[in-house]
Amino acid sequence: MALRGIAKIISFLFHPLLILTYMTVLLLTINPFWFGVNRVSEKIPLLLAVFFSSFVIPGIAVLMLRFLGLVESMELRDKKERIGPYIITGIFYLWLYINFRNDPNMPPIFYTFVLGSVIGLFLAFFINIFSKISAHTVGMGGLIGMLLILLRFGSFDPVLIHLGSIGVLRTTMGTILLIGILIAGLVGTSRLLLQAHDNLDLYGGYMVGLAAQLFAFRILLL
Repeated sequence: MALRGIAKIISFLFHPLLILTYMTVLLLTINPFWFGVNRVSEKIPLLLAVFFSSFVIPGIAVLMLRFLGLVESMELRDKKERIGPYIITGIFYLWLYINFRNDPNMPPIFYTFVLGSVIGLFLAFFINIFSKISAHTVGMGGLIGMLLILLRFGSFDPVLIHLGSIGVLRTTMGTILLIGILIAGLVGTSRLLLQAHDNLDLYGGYMVGLAAQLFAFRILLL
């Protein structure tokens, strides 16, 4: 029971709808100068916009579907129940991408990763018609894809993380990538412990998320 409880906490903390917010925080942390600021706190309005558009509003939409009896639970265990939430979330993610792409103040690297999230979501929607792919690992695969791209094409090591009055933490992209891989593994393990998916669902999710980010990068930045 204790392990299942921990697995539920991990699954919630790294819910697929939260991954785009985490990506935004990571980009602002790794190189805030892309956004024309010196620290994450100066872009709180951007973070709130991403959080509400990619997590809160789609989450409310799913709650409404639950209230209307169109889905049996918020966990969306049946692949048929995921069709509506995928479409709703996809619309909001696509809207975010279009707005960021048309904003001259947004760095291309940022809206490229947003596009990767959109591609990953719609691929997951298509695959879900045939198999219940793990949305959690699609999200984590996308996060790892972003970190791999930053590690390969970035030139900002060491990464300086400003912690306010505490000081500045020095780390490297390699360390951040290893932490990301560890978290991705914990998320996959949690989904197995909760019997939400099998191994094929999980591995397929990682591959889709990773491929989506690499594809978006190739389209817009290569």
